[in-house]
Amino acid sequence: MKELYITGAGVSSASGIPTFRGSDGFWTVGSVNYTPQEMATRYMYENYPDQFLLWYFKRFIAYKDAKPNFVHKWLSNKNLITQNIDGLDAKAGNKNYISIHGRLDKVITYQDEMEYQTPIDANWNEIDPSHDDNKLISSLFDKFKILETNNFKPKIKFSLKPFVLLFDEMYTEIYRFSEAEEWMNAAKKMIFIGTSFSVNITSIALRIGMANNIPIEIVDPKPMKLNYPNIKYFEMSGEEYCKLRENL
Repeated sequence: MKELYITGAGVSSASGIPTFRGSDGFWTVGSVNYTPQEMATRYMYENYPDQFLLWYFKRFIAYKDAKPNFVHKWLSNKNLITQNIDGLDAKAGNKNYISIHGRLDKVITYQDEMEYQTPIDANWNEIDPSHDDNKLISSLFDKFKILETNNFKPKIKFSLKPFVLLFDEMYTEIYRFSEAEEWMNAAKKMIFIGTSFSVNITSIALRIGMANNIPIEIVDPKPMKLNYPNIKYFEMSGEEYCKLRENL
């Protein structure tokens, strides 16, 4: 594998999708304010499924009809691992990219996270986003099979869960983690576009890249500077970088 691209939220921002840690991700349950990092957890799904699913629906599904931008299209025939869950790389035509954190348009069965399963289509169009919160919660409970007979809590091997890696979950084979590591080890060069290096997968990729002594490029208008001699920084947008590459 000659080049491996690893993308983050900065790539999808041009499609109108805000970065995950933006202020619009905050949520209030009762009198307690939760950050996105606190909401996007298995704990919240298991204990407060009504608030978890309502937050998830309003925070992410609002962008289910977003369109891929120039960078997604340019990357459509490249070796790609993305941290983004928006599915825009699939819409752009990339047939075998790794969505290491899952995808908005898929759901999985609620079970032990180490058990492998195949995600299924979410079919979000079944839910009317114009409903008030109570109606939305009722619709979400129906869709995710969270029943009153189980005290409105998820039931193992029965209820559904968003196909998204939550903050208190592990990288497992459902997210093609071993394959992602193989791609990283096979790469002769890594290019990071639009990532803040704030999640584990970028740390893993950097560690592998450094161990293999391969060149690394970081593309971001304000890139995080790292203490590694083989890094080249491109202080520009992803679109500017892709157009630069086209002209080489």
